[in-house]
Amino acid sequence: MLHYSLAAFDACSEFAQTLVVLAPNDEHFDARRFAGLRFAVRRCGGASRQASVLNGLHALAEFGASDNDWVLVHDAARPGITPTLIRSLVDALKDDAIGGIMALPVADTLKRIAPDTDTRIARTEGRDGLWQAQTPQMFRVGMLREAILRAQQEGHDLTDEASAIEWIGHAPRLVQGSLRNFKVTYPEDFDLADAILSRPAATLNAASS
Repeated sequence: MLHYSLAAFDACSEFAQTLVVLAPNDEHFDARRFAGLRFAVRRCGGASRQASVLNGLHALAEFGASDNDWVLVHDAARPGITPTLIRSLVDALKDDAIGGIMALPVADTLKRIAPDTDTRIARTEGRDGLWQAQTPQMFRVGMLREAILRAQQEGHDLTDEASAIEWIGHAPRLVQGSLRNFKVTYPEDFDLADAILSRPAATLNAASS
């Protein structure tokens, strides 16, 4: 899955550096599988996504990244990302003061369970105005680092970068994503990912617009 993501970012020559953040004790990554792709590796992953992203931001300074540079954070578990989607996010946000994320409007009916059971519906939640967050998420290096540090200092471990930016009082922008860019989470998702990745990207992007 990681190869698909790295290949998509490698196809976008406008990026100065692509950094793969690994756990310090990772024994599965083999750089030889990614021959021909441009990226660097740092074994600086933390105990949570928030910690890994923060460590990755610190590591980017080694490559000359400044506080005003843009950084795009992407989940390796989203192999359906494409150069077209990446560029659509960059084009939408390059002149934005805050930054933002790729996302999709929620299409399913949402049910909240009763507090004393995990199988009984307490109520139906309205889906108007709700979007499902995806990645990449694009923010200025300095703003994102400071937002994560503040959340960390106040005892919060946030689940995505937009949450950190929201934490310091900003409103990130939502940019239309694609069904193709879903997160592989459950065992059956691997078959779905195989089916999606075997189709031309333009086919699914058009269907989801």
